[in-house]
Amino acid sequence: MRERVGYDQVLKYTASPLRDILGRVPESLKAETLEIRIRQGRPLALVTNSGIVFISPTGRPELDPLRGYQVRGQDCRLTLQLMTRSSVYMVEDKLVQGFLTLPGGHRVGITGSGYVEQGRLQAVRDLGQLNIRLAREVPDAAMPILPQLIDGEGRFQSTLVVSPPGCGKTTLIRDIARQLSWGKPGSWLRHTVAIVDERGEIAAVWQGEPQADCGPCTDVLDGYPKAEGIAVAVRALAPDVLVTDELGTLEDALAVVEAAAAGISVLASIHGDSWEGVNKRPGGRLLAQNHVFRRFVLLSRRRGPGTVEKVEML
Repeated sequence: MRERVGYDQVLKYTASPLRDILGRVPESLKAETLEIRIRQGRPLALVTNSGIVFISPTGRPELDPLRGYQVRGQDCRLTLQLMTRSSVYMVEDKLVQGFLTLPGGHRVGITGSGYVEQGRLQAVRDLGQLNIRLAREVPDAAMPILPQLIDGEGRFQSTLVVSPPGCGKTTLIRDIARQLSWGKPGSWLRHTVAIVDERGEIAAVWQGEPQADCGPCTDVLDGYPKAEGIAVAVRALAPDVLVTDELGTLEDALAVVEAAAAGISVLASIHGDSWEGVNKRPGGRLLAQNHVFRRFVLLSRRRGPGTVEKVEML
């Protein structure tokens, strides 16, 4: 299985001291890296398939955090300037949600000191903790399970992918969307696919063009809030399959129910560790009560990200 990782791609968005250090990391460790953790006043760290390692000022991996490069406030500030093109205030709404998306679909979780007014988070200041999650494109990642998601006529059955964070949900649904869009004679039909990509992680759209291969018959609604994007896709694009990532709110779930009621198959993901856990959330309970999904896929990291624990018919 061929895997492409954007480690070097994200380095240009980090402050030059960090860029120099991270650039000297051994190639084998770069290939294994899932996240780059930049925390002010604490050691520079990489999260890998094998665990957490700290990076010394010379780029050498260390298990002792005291040997890691201690991130300075100016490292965080300069990194944010590069990530926001020196316009932090232009993306303040994203910062309140806790993330930015870089070209290539790499997602940066950002936290600091919250400013609350009338009980609601209005802004985030003193941003000093950044988690760069590297987007990973794994062609054919879905091949082992995709035949189980297809009915006897070659049509995709609505599927919910469930896992804790960092277990490969986005990678899997991206490849399912790609495979459905291309089709496979004798196995499944070619489907028209619409991806509602609220955070820009599935298709990694840059200047209007998806950077990830999502297939020839796929339309992408980039940056749309899920509920609004789903409504637009149903109304304007008439897809065979609607794809979206990380369902969270009751509003998201209701939009998915509406799409399913229109005869559209849905491929979505949600955080959780079981079907029973999904049912305990208001949105998940709504989806279950309306019998939206016909298949349930559970992922874990037991044998690395993307470990398929089960595929069940609902």
